[in-house]
Amino acid sequence: MRNVFYPASRILNKEYTLNPYLLKLREELKEAYFDYEQAVELKGCWRKNSFGLAESTPLDLEIGTGNGFFFAHHCFQNPNRAVLGLEIKYKPLHQTLKRSQSLGSTNGRGVRMHAAQIDQILSPSEIDNAYIFFPDPWPKKRHHKNRLIQLDFLHTLFEIQKPGSFLEFKTDNPEYFDWTVEKMKKGPYKIERLTYDLHNSEWAQENFQTHFERLWTSKGLKTMLIRGYKS
Repeated sequence: MRNVFYPASRILNKEYTLNPYLLKLREELKEAYFDYEQAVELKGCWRKNSFGLAESTPLDLEIGTGNGFFFAHHCFQNPNRAVLGLEIKYKPLHQTLKRSQSLGSTNGRGVRMHAAQIDQILSPSEIDNAYIFFPDPWPKKRHHKNRLIQLDFLHTLFEIQKPGSFLEFKTDNPEYFDWTVEKMKKGPYKIERLTYDLHNSEWAQENFQTHFERLWTSKGLKTMLIRGYKS
């Protein structure tokens, strides 16, 4: 399942119907799930007021959790880090938080929101590492404006990250990867990892493959990765 980022104008704070998974999120996962309006109130104090942790605790961010395979893995493998996930679709976000909790993790939180609003819920230098995996490539040229990776967005994300942290991006779409590499080179990050074939690279052993990443690989698609650091 690809992580879909709809144009912000379509979804900003609008709930056209009461989605059944929204009810499940609010009832079953009320300690871990936050509506956009709730998330705004936590800006600058996620560690203390949401996780109940010290300000020195690392706080990582996944933009577009999809069904949550990586999110759950990251929470489980890093119990001393807090992990915040953003997802625009209710069902995948519910699956994400349930999958994480099924492993016994308590360090994950989720927000239903569009990534374009990220500076509305996070303050400068509030987060550590950020991950964006397999977003919708919006392949048609007239839709490129809807792509998540834009130069302005990279500057916004850079601003809310701490020095010494990184942004990691993966895709199986070569054209979108070239687009992202171009934007990253023009942006504020220092690129230190770049590969067009992650599974056969020097970083292959570090990579966590989700079910869908393995599926796409079995069909001959290569996973591409770029990582940029904030010095």
